[in-house]
Amino acid sequence: PIAYRDRLARVPGLKEVTFASWFGGVYQDEKNFFAQFAVDPDGYRAMYPEFVLPDDQWEAFRKDKMGAIAGAYTAKRFGWKIGDRIPIRGTIYTGEWQFNLRGIYEGSRPQDDTSQFWFHWDYLNERVEPYIKNWAGWYVVRLDPGQDAAAVSSRIDAQFANSPFETRTQTEQAFMASFVKQMGNIEFLMLSIGGVVVFTLLLVTGNTMATAVRERTGELAVLKTVGFSDPFVLGLVLVEAALLALLGGALGVALAKVFTLGGDPTGGMLPVFYLPGWAIAAGIVLAVVVGTLAGLLPAVGAMRLQVVQALRRL
Repeated sequence: PIAYRDRLARVPGLKEVTFASWFGGVYQDEKNFFAQFAVDPDGYRAMYPEFVLPDDQWEAFRKDKMGAIAGAYTAKRFGWKIGDRIPIRGTIYTGEWQFNLRGIYEGSRPQDDTSQFWFHWDYLNERVEPYIKNWAGWYVVRLDPGQDAAAVSSRIDAQFANSPFETRTQTEQAFMASFVKQMGNIEFLMLSIGGVVVFTLLLVTGNTMATAVRERTGELAVLKTVGFSDPFVLGLVLVEAALLALLGGALGVALAKVFTLGGDPTGGMLPVFYLPGWAIAAGIVLAVVVGTLAGLLPAVGAMRLQVVQALRRL
């Protein structure tokens, strides 16, 4: 109920409160999916400072009940410009809905979602059926500095416990993860693919290094003959394995980065594809570690190589 807004504002530990509702309309074709939210024009912008747009555009949006704001990604995708009239066919809330594009927001960080579409919650509320008037889809709250999220969440849910409309309070991360889980266990899928890739890298690197050591048995024997120590031969093979894995890992990470720059391959379902620097570094380090482990057995074999036996094979 929209009346919960005032009650939430009085909960100790909360700094700001706003709300939104999912719209779920269709623009031109059902394939043109993007998130559409009916938002609170008084508090939504302050809640999400990472979404940036000029003050005059926001004011134009606030003054126009049919006004809307689109993210830069969606505006570019459909060629929208400020001032365009955008028709969207409702599915949950039936009928034809007309919106005036009053602003286009950008993200202040590379990972920010700029595919959303916002419009006035009042515009939605005045057109819906009486039995669903004065309802918000969810509330968003910001905590005071130093507050514990789990404690405040419990405090909120306890206030509305045993009421006709109980609440379930989650962190933003958990809330967004629930959307992803609706499409399946994405985390398990990604971990499985990653596990297969690491195992394949281990096998390929190990086999390559074992073959290299066998083919260069004579060269390794000559190195030992002229005075190079066993630890040196061990390190030489391990460094080669690490460099081989480093080249493959760097190439793979580079291709992944190119993939994330190529737009959204999911048609709006997962609009943010961003590979941060720490993930790139972690991928390269993991490749080097796996390559080193894969080259350990061939390196030990090269270290234990007996010069006489190796030259006899030749």
